[in-house]
Amino acid sequence: MANREAKATVFSICGYGVPVVVNNLAESVTVADLVKNIRLDVIYGDDLLADRKISTSDISRPGLELTGYFNYYPAKRIQLLGITETSFAKGMSHDDLLTVMRQMCQPETPAFVISTQLEPPEELLQAAKEAGIPILGTKMTTSRVLSNMTNYLEGKLAERQSLHGVLVDIYGVGVLITGDSGVGKSETALELVKRGHRLIADDRVEVYQQDEQTLVGEAPAILSHLLEIRGIGIIDVMNLFGAGAVRSDTDIELIVHLELWTPDKKFDRLGGEAETQKIFDVEIPKISIPVKTGRNLAIIIEAAAMNFRARSMGYDATKVFDDNLNRLIKKNSKHE
Repeated sequence: MANREAKATVFSICGYGVPVVVNNLAESVTVADLVKNIRLDVIYGDDLLADRKISTSDISRPGLELTGYFNYYPAKRIQLLGITETSFAKGMSHDDLLTVMRQMCQPETPAFVISTQLEPPEELLQAAKEAGIPILGTKMTTSRVLSNMTNYLEGKLAERQSLHGVLVDIYGVGVLITGDSGVGKSETALELVKRGHRLIADDRVEVYQQDEQTLVGEAPAILSHLLEIRGIGIIDVMNLFGAGAVRSDTDIELIVHLELWTPDKKFDRLGGEAETQKIFDVEIPKISIPVKTGRNLAIIIEAAAMNFRARSMGYDATKVFDDNLNRLIKKNSKHE
């Protein structure tokens, strides 16, 4: 119990006033979840799937184990057998192969996966039945199913941070809108949804690192599809605007920070001041937008997302302006 409490953060959702526990790190995923999300076939053990837990995203291909080497056998990993492993197993005697398979079927082993629609060795079926370990199959190649399982498990088992903000998909760009409470983040998100963009999360965003360059954001389950507007209350975006107005998750590519405008604050006017915010090990581009009466924040953020896409595709309006200015200076210098 103490370990689970250490891996959870309790926060009060600002607008909703509801205490919620968000797990920073999922302890395990069931084999049933893996079968459902990767679309695997169950060869044996359909009734065992919900009770088998996967605690690591690493996948094992037991090559050395087939030769009898078990000094460093990663028993907690899913064991993936492809053409190479099954071909080697066919050349082994029944007794030797059964002995090896029984050693591979440890109590903590989540499941065996057979790729490329191959038939599992009879010795594996016998050992798995004795140990109560499910055997799964797939038409996918070994490389494909390995990649799909790793990506899924890394996403589910990754460490998470809970960030205060609103996450919206704008023209395919995941934009995290941050700022002090009451600055207008949710109202801006509502306007963006009305303009055809998609809401991922309001008020609290669960973020995890998918790889060295990718952050993914999603809503806590209790807040999925919900948006809180002061004076109105909680609205269900999917119910009001349709399924096309929401997404379950998206990559976070740009941070837009809303700040109340004051005369003493300086904001970037030309777009030449590159600012980033580090979340986990990933640096995310960040821009700050002043909030002032009469400004249409939704249109401004929409333009910021389009400008970010243009820069990602190699077009930089700031550089174009600088080039034009330099040519004008040179031209005027010649006339002088």
